[in-house]
Amino acid sequence: MTAARYDDDLRLAHVIADQVDAITMARFQALDLMVESKPDLSPVTDADRAAEQKIREQLARARPRDAVHGEEMADTGSGPRRWVIDPIDGTKNFVRGVPVWATLIALMDGPDVVLGLVSAPALHRRWWAASGSGAWTGRSLSQATAIHVSGVDRLQDASLSLSSLTGWEKQGRLDAILDLTRRVWRTRGYGDFWSHMLVAEGAVDVAAEPELELYDMAALVPIVTEAGGRFTSVRGAPGPFDGSAVVTNGLLHQEVLELLDPTSAQ
Repeated sequence: MTAARYDDDLRLAHVIADQVDAITMARFQALDLMVESKPDLSPVTDADRAAEQKIREQLARARPRDAVHGEEMADTGSGPRRWVIDPIDGTKNFVRGVPVWATLIALMDGPDVVLGLVSAPALHRRWWAASGSGAWTGRSLSQATAIHVSGVDRLQDASLSLSSLTGWEKQGRLDAILDLTRRVWRTRGYGDFWSHMLVAEGAVDVAAEPELELYDMAALVPIVTEAGGRFTSVRGAPGPFDGSAVVTNGLLHQEVLELLDPTSAQ
C-alpha cells in the first residue's frame, strides 16, 4: 500500500496522530479552553500548543536528526529531512465548536513533500499518502480505502469549494473568483483542509484558497497528487511554497488557473 522508502515514517505519523487526536478531542468544546490572540490576530488555544508539543516530543525521540517546522513553535534542526506540522488546522472552527479541524503532519525530503497525513478526529476521518503509494482514507493503515479524484472535465459540471471572499478581495481577485463561481455547477465553503481532501476523494472537483502558509498546505499536497489531482498556487507554481492553493482533479486545473490569474504558468 505504501512506498517502501517511507513506510516507517508513515507508521510513525499514524502513531503520533493517534496520540494527538486524544489531546485535541479532550479539549474540543471544553468549557475551560484557553484562547489567545497571536500577533497576526489569529487565535491559538492551549490545545494547539499541547498538540504541537506532543508531535515535537515524539519526533525528537523517533527522528532526532530531522528538522521540524510548525505553526506555533520555533523551527528546530537543519537536516535535509523536515517535518512540517499544523497541530490544529481550523482553529477558529475548533474554538467555536465546529468539527471541521484537523492535525496536519507532512515530511519533506529535500525540496519534495514525500508524505502527508491529515487527521480530523471530530469528523472521524483520516487521510494519508506517501510518494508512489496512492492516497488513502480510513482509521488506520490496516483499515484503509484508496481514494481518487473525480473525472469531471467541464466547469459547468464541477463542484467548487472556496474560502471566504475577503481574502480574494484583498488580493484584487474578487471579480475573478466570482467569475469562477458563476461558471461552476455548485459552490460551497467546506473550509480549510476539508475542501482539499474532498477533491482528493472525488466529492469536490475544485478548491481554492488565496493565502496560506507552508504548514497549512504541505500535508495536503501528496494526498491530492497521489489521488491523481493537481496542487499549485494561484499563479500556477506547483506544491505548497507560493502562498496560495488551487487544487483540482487535474482535468480542470488549467482552465481554473486562467480564470484566477491569466498570467499563471502553463
